[in-house]
Amino acid sequence: MKISSILIIGCFLLSAFAFAKTDSIKVIYGEDNRKDVYDSTNASFIELSKSTAAMINGANLKSVLNGEVEITGATLQGRGICAQERFSQQISAANCSGFLVAGNKLVTAGHCIKTEADCSKYKWVFDYKVDSAEQGKVNVPSTSVYSCKKIIARSLDNTTKDDYAFIELDRTVTDRQPVKLRKSGKVSKGTELVVIGHPTGLPTKISDGAKVRSLSSKFFSANLDTYGGNSGSAVFNVETEEVEGILVRGETDYVYNSALGCQVSNKCADDGCRGEDVTFITNVPGLKNLK
Repeated sequence: MKISSILIIGCFLLSAFAFAKTDSIKVIYGEDNRKDVYDSTNASFIELSKSTAAMINGANLKSVLNGEVEITGATLQGRGICAQERFSQQISAANCSGFLVAGNKLVTAGHCIKTEADCSKYKWVFDYKVDSAEQGKVNVPSTSVYSCKKIIARSLDNTTKDDYAFIELDRTVTDRQPVKLRKSGKVSKGTELVVIGHPTGLPTKISDGAKVRSLSSKFFSANLDTYGGNSGSAVFNVETEEVEGILVRGETDYVYNSALGCQVSNKCADDGCRGEDVTFITNVPGLKNLK
């Protein structure tokens, strides 16, 4: 998620999108490149998506039969998003996104996990995705649900704009591979990117077609199609498949359509608006020595 301001109509987004108590948001740049995992034709992106986790309040997870957990929550339309919007009938349950960097280590945005109380409250859920356009309910194996054991390192600096959290999970993840990370240097302007996470709390979305637009000392900006809920998402270099950074903030994502009486996605030209900010993965201490 990002840390800019959401356009709020009344108290709608305060109650509907309580994304880890942040003011983050995202937007569509040019064409909407978001795809469900089942709809992607890129095998590499699909494999990378397996290492993406959703940060979900434990209250939204319900144990059911056959060793599965049901993810509960309202649909996008139920939260005030227009029915005409893409994915409006899908469940919206994730507060933030994260990604596996070692057997029992995960990285997300610093504004997603602020305290040990947050660590205890939220679960990290892999495989939160749909397998068809008609799917409503989402169940995952109970083995795909993890707890946050402790915060290893964290920064949320208003001056430098650094924004990251490095956490330890309650047990080792054995059924998927950690992502590859850039260990030194910086990404270049114009590099092609793909982001994988949970825009507006939705099941996993893969969004490519983006490029690095500019670089600062602690972060870079890109025309990524991301929303609240994408905070903490891994932003990958398409060519190397390495994580270049952590999606943290950006442009307003939803605006009110008075004719329809609901919220619609904010849209910008590919080179328009402020861009989406991504904390360099190399800023996170302790990652260089991971194996």
